[in-house]
Order: sequence, then C-alpha cells, then structure tokens
Amino acid sequence: MDVSLWMATAGDDLTPRPPLPGDRDADVVIAGAGYTGLWTAYYLAKADPSLRITVLEKEIAGYGASGRNGGWCSAYFPASTTAIARRHGRDAAIAMQRALEDTVDEVGRVAGAEGIDCHFRKGGSLTLARTPAQLARARAAVAEAADFGFDLEPLDAAEASARCAAAGVLGGTWTPHCAAIHPARLVRGLARAAERLGVTIHERTPVTALAAGAAVTPHGRVRADVVVRATEGYTATLPRGRRAVAPIYSLMVATAPLPESFWAATGLAARETFSDYRHLIIYGQRTADDRLAFGGRGAPYHAGSRVSPAFDRDPRVFAALTATLRDLFPALPGDRGVTHAWGGPLGVTRDWHASVGLDRGLGWAGGYVGDGVGSSNLAGRTLADLIRGVDSPLTRLPWVGHRSPRWEPEPLRWLGINAGLTLMATADAAESRSGRPSRRAGLVNRLLGH
Repeated sequence: MDVSLWMATAGDDLTPRPPLPGDRDADVVIAGAGYTGLWTAYYLAKADPSLRITVLEKEIAGYGASGRNGGWCSAYFPASTTAIARRHGRDAAIAMQRALEDTVDEVGRVAGAEGIDCHFRKGGSLTLARTPAQLARARAAVAEAADFGFDLEPLDAAEASARCAAAGVLGGTWTPHCAAIHPARLVRGLARAAERLGVTIHERTPVTALAAGAAVTPHGRVRADVVVRATEGYTATLPRGRRAVAPIYSLMVATAPLPESFWAATGLAARETFSDYRHLIIYGQRTADDRLAFGGRGAPYHAGSRVSPAFDRDPRVFAALTATLRDLFPALPGDRGVTHAWGGPLGVTRDWHASVGLDRGLGWAGGYVGDGVGSSNLAGRTLADLIRGVDSPLTRLPWVGHRSPRWEPEPLRWLGINAGLTLMATADAAESRSGRPSRRAGLVNRLLGH
C-alpha cells in the first residue's frame, strides 16, 4: 500500500477485513484501528475474555498515524514535565514520566509475547545541539530532568559525535527510554493479536458519529455500553470534532539501504533515534534494513481542520527534509537517495496536553502531538482499567480526565497555527546565523504553556 515505507514493508496481507454487516450489539465499541484503539481492545480482552469488543476502522488497521510515524517508541510527552507539575503537582508529573518510561519496555514485552516482529531495538534517543542556542536548550533540558530525578545524560561534542557523527555537532543529550521500531509491523501485528483474543475488527467502516450508547456508520450502528474515540488526527472529521484536535501534518522521507561504510562513519550503532534542539521538530532513525527514515514538521495546517490524502504529500516539504538530511549527513551517498516519501496528520490539542478518560460511557484518548507510539499503549491500559472500573496507579495519572481547551474558530485557527509554524522555521534560521536564542520562539512556547 502506497501509504508509507512502513506499510509497504509491513510483510502483511493488507486486504481489508469485511465491513460492518449491519446493526450489532457489543459491550465496548472503539472507533479507530490504530495504536490507541487496538491497545485498548487488546488489554480489555486480556483482562476480561467475556467482553464483546468491536473495533471500527474507516480504512485498514494502521492506515493513519500508526502506520506512518517515525517509529519512536519513546517516553516523551508533548507537555513538559514542568508544565505538568504546574498544572497537576510535582508528584503527579514524576508519576506520569515514570509510567511512560515503563511503557517503552511494556511495548517490547508484548511484541515478544505475541510474536510481533516490529524490529524493536531499545537504543535510546539522542538529541543533538548544532548551534550555540541549541546547546543552551540542551543544558536547560538536562537541568530540568535532574530537578525531577530523570535520566537525561549530557553529551559534549565528542560524546555526541561518537553516537551520531552528524555535521556541526556541539553537544547533545541522550536518554535510554526510547526504542526504534517498524511502526506498521507493530500495528498490524497488534490487530492480529487482538483478534486472537476474540476482538472483532471491521474495516472500510467509517464512523460518522459517536454518542453515548452507539457508534454510527453508513453500514449500521454498533450499540454498546461503552463507546471509545480513538481517532487522533482524524477526530476533526467527526461532528463537533473540528476544534477539539487540530490535524497537523508531519511528513517523512526514507533513503535506500545504506552501505556499511556509511554507518561505520556515521554511528547510530544501537539504532538510537535522533533529533536536534531546533524549534521546528525533526526526527529520524536507522531502520533495521539500514535506511535513514527522517521526518519533520513544516507542512501547512489546512483551514477548517481539513484532512485529505492530497495533503499527505508536499514536494516542497519533501525537498526541505531531504536538504536537511544531507546537511546533517554530508557523507550520504549520492546514489542512495530518497526512495519513499509520505506524510499524514497527527493530533494536536490547544494546550499540547495529551489525555485519556471515560465520562458517562464515552471514552477517549489522544492529542499525542506525534509522541503516540508509546503513550498510546499507556492510554490503552488506562482505558482498560477505567472501563472495567478498576482503581489503579494508571487511572490516577494526571492526564486522566484532562480536558484541553477548544481551538479558536476559523480563520483565527488557520492564522495562528500557520503563523506559529512559520515563526519557528524563521527562528531556527535566525539562530543559525546569530547563535543566539530566538525571543520570538520563546514567546510562542509561553503561549503554548510549555
């Protein structure tokens, strides 16, 4: 399927499962067969095999962000630890981070137990500093982590380059709490694991409305005591969803497999995921078959929170990503260029705070802002406890029941989001020239509550 490198190399039969054949009854119905929906179904079925669980998917399992992302199973959360502590208290912020760190290992455990060959490699995550302003942010991140007692190792130029010999490295940081994965292999394997536990998955079944007691589709409705919204960046396609989560597009490119001589000089020997401390996010990994898979922001937000396959590809952004990749790695062989380019929407809440919850039979999780590979697993386990009425450490985490404010109406939403994207890009360019931190970028971060 021409959705991403990952879906093209999933090693799975992508023939759609049968659609919903008409009205049905269930105990739990879930809209969305991505990580959030499938983890929720998996843990529910594990905990209570008697539950009738139905998952509804517009396309096929993993079609959305779960089959297109950068393949970082990380302990990252979109809101900073300081911001969480400010809203929910220091102990709650620490508990949230520790739960996310444990989640990385939980994903690896389940993949092993269920025989899901998702190329899981826990090599940690490296964030490079390539300008003096970025180096200052790296030092601030280390200080913040130390204040809360978290693992974030400062690296000088030699130490950072030993892990990843990108051009112009001045230093960086490393955390052990991240694994590189093949995201489509994980989501497709998770769908099969859920089915083995008795979960029913209907594909090519778009959900047009969610309400207490039912999920509505063109093929019929599924009546259930609990209805779960697991639609992330596609939430805007649901009634009253346009201002709940803004779909922001993130795009990726991937090279052909690269020779061992390149890797001997470049590093990433443990398949560390990598980024840097610029404002406009980039992210990459060395895949199990020795490609560079690399992505970043920069695609425009589309007015009205529109989502369309036409937005998945933007030649301008692909060219910029390729140029950035070659800037990072000038030794990239000229004959091993980009073989795959793709993109898709991710879900961004107004306060950059992911959440999970259950209220009067309606459950939800999302707003991961691109950090959903790991946190969706935590969300699935948490929803499984909430739905079964289990009081656990997971149900007491600070993101449970969090309500993000709604995005501004149009055209303010379009103006604000795209202005922010442009400002971050120009701030990075200005910092590269001057070496000084951008005041404008700092203002945007304060407005976002970071």
